[in-house]
Amino acid sequence: MNQTNGAVALESVDTASQPMLEINDLNVYYGESHILRNVDMGVASGKMVCLIGRNGVGKTTLLKTVMGLLVPRSGTIKLAGQPITGKTPDQRARLGIGYVPQGREIIPRLTVKENLILGLEARPGGVSRTQEIPEEIFQLFPVLKTMLSRMGGDLSGGQQQQLAIARAMMGRPRLLVLDEPTEGIQPSIILEIEAAVQRIVRETGVSVLLVEQHLHFVRKADWYYAMQKGGIVAQGPTSELSNEIIQRFLAV
Repeated sequence: MNQTNGAVALESVDTASQPMLEINDLNVYYGESHILRNVDMGVASGKMVCLIGRNGVGKTTLLKTVMGLLVPRSGTIKLAGQPITGKTPDQRARLGIGYVPQGREIIPRLTVKENLILGLEARPGGVSRTQEIPEEIFQLFPVLKTMLSRMGGDLSGGQQQQLAIARAMMGRPRLLVLDEPTEGIQPSIILEIEAAVQRIVRETGVSVLLVEQHLHFVRKADWYYAMQKGGIVAQGPTSELSNEIIQRFLAV
């Protein structure tokens, strides 16, 4: 994002050939339970990568580890070539990771505008709370412009999800991490969220890593990784995502 006359505007990120996210030989435990097993994966700059798998295989654990909410026992994580394995969650946010967890975690007693302004805290160096919301945010999610004074807790689930993604974008991320952004959301809003995430990748060059079960959204990604029992067991371009893989890792 750029600052112009007190406002904050979205800007494209540098999409060099270096991967935006690199994970190597990652092992994560809950107590003595081995959850993530020797995970190797990456997200290319300016691309969308989808992580698929049935419930309980470690997908959310992986995203939390990328964000620094869980500490790996071994392995490395790099953001644009910079090791971040020892960084705290707030440090990772300021380095350029935007995170939208399951449940969205918008602040119900703050207005939509206040929730959005809160996203500026992730920007390096901090930003004055007098900043305005860039028009590009409302181009991504038009409904938010009409709801700026409404309490976050009064929004529908789909509107809260749009707010959560918009808040993450206010921090000017280089990597946007989304944990099941369409879970429990009506089909028409799912399509709006799909379109907004595709636009983020296409127009700003932000890389996206998402966990998703909705097949239509999965196919919008450039690349997929499939998880089973805490490890990566299949990967490839989503254009080659076979019915066999879908049945193994997406079918309920």
